[in-house]
Amino acid sequence: MKRTFVRCVIRGEERLAMVDGEELFDFGGAAGEGAVRGGRIGALGEIDRYLPPCSPSKVVAVGLNYRDHAEEVGKPLPEEPLLFLKPSTSVVAHLDPVVYPPVMTRRVDYEAELAIVIGKRCKGAPPERALDFVLGYTCANDVTARDLQGRDGQWTRAKSFDTFCPLGPFLVCGVDPSDLEVKMLVNDRVVQRSRTSNLIFPVPVLVSHISHVTTLLPGDVIITGTPSGIGPVNRGDVMRVEIEELGALENRVE
Repeated sequence: MKRTFVRCVIRGEERLAMVDGEELFDFGGAAGEGAVRGGRIGALGEIDRYLPPCSPSKVVAVGLNYRDHAEEVGKPLPEEPLLFLKPSTSVVAHLDPVVYPPVMTRRVDYEAELAIVIGKRCKGAPPERALDFVLGYTCANDVTARDLQGRDGQWTRAKSFDTFCPLGPFLVCGVDPSDLEVKMLVNDRVVQRSRTSNLIFPVPVLVSHISHVTTLLPGDVIITGTPSGIGPVNRGDVMRVEIEELGALENRVE
């Protein structure tokens, strides 16, 4: 059963709430498909500040996981998932600013992505059991200093600036991730549009593969790659990731 949760500050108090329409509720049990709705605690319009939907020890990212994006950047299709890490200090929430670094880079790009949130410690999971370790899904923006990515020959610096990993606004449990529409809008103009059915390596394969490399802990995040249409943003631009069933993640570049 689909369940939606939000981490936020409401009336000055940090809460993890269940979302039903525009209303926020307390809930019994752990966040997940089995959570039972409790009493009303407010509404989305009363939220003071959104928080990231989880607190990952690491964000594992996947490069070149859409065929059209690999073609766009002139790279061969990978034979296995291409992995890199983003630090936890890059994570920010819905409506938080993305800070354009004042030094080092002259091109910052958006990248709309589906994010997987891990629910249970996962090591060496077979693909057929991989979804058992997934708590839910959220929207992600893999913000990238594109000029540094090309210059450095590896991606750590380009992907790791503070605020370069917006996540949220919701954690959504109990949805099928295999065919969701993924869009990026910049200043209300659609610049990326695809579906997760176009992933080269789908969600179960990614979770399994990564868990054979590193132990995934509860709250860890896997961002699954971006479709074609990448491009630069400037200070003042508003980036909006929209994913079917999951909501919309919006951040302004400052």
